[in-house]
Amino acid sequence: MSPVPAHCLNHVGVSVPDINAAIDWYARVFGFVCIAEPVEVHHDGAHFGNLAADICGEGFAAMKIAHMVTGDGVGFELFQFLEPAHERREDTMEYWKNGFFHIAITHSDVDAKVAEIVAAGGRRRSGVWELFPGEGIKVCYCEDPYGNVLEIISHRYEQVLANRNLAAG
Repeated sequence: MSPVPAHCLNHVGVSVPDINAAIDWYARVFGFVCIAEPVEVHHDGAHFGNLAADICGEGFAAMKIAHMVTGDGVGFELFQFLEPAHERREDTMEYWKNGFFHIAITHSDVDAKVAEIVAAGGRRRSGVWELFPGEGIKVCYCEDPYGNVLEIISHRYEQVLANRNLAAG
């Protein structure tokens, strides 16, 4: 039996209360590029309204959606729900519950990027840690201005974990 080839991460979808402010924030802080400006989608019998209602379920009526792209070509999809209206989670770090936990973004100078996130209205959740002592791989957890959890890490994923026995340490 041959192994299944690795699939590529296509995009990540993130809910925000103000789509235009989020486009500006992610472009300014991370250099993400907006490739499709916000459009409104309504559950009004049109194709995309029907598609969104099928995905979101009962109660969905309207949203705005925009598309950005990261430096390595991964899509970053932003949603602003209009009906029902967007609600901010009270606790953005419910790590004990299933679901997506965070989005990780690579930046070689973690300290500088964390300072930039905070200066731009985000929040620092943790200290800057050396992931494996003595190796120079740094990591810090933050939040965007909307409470979405972001991990800033100094090295690409495969560089961090390749040829590493995590059970040994």
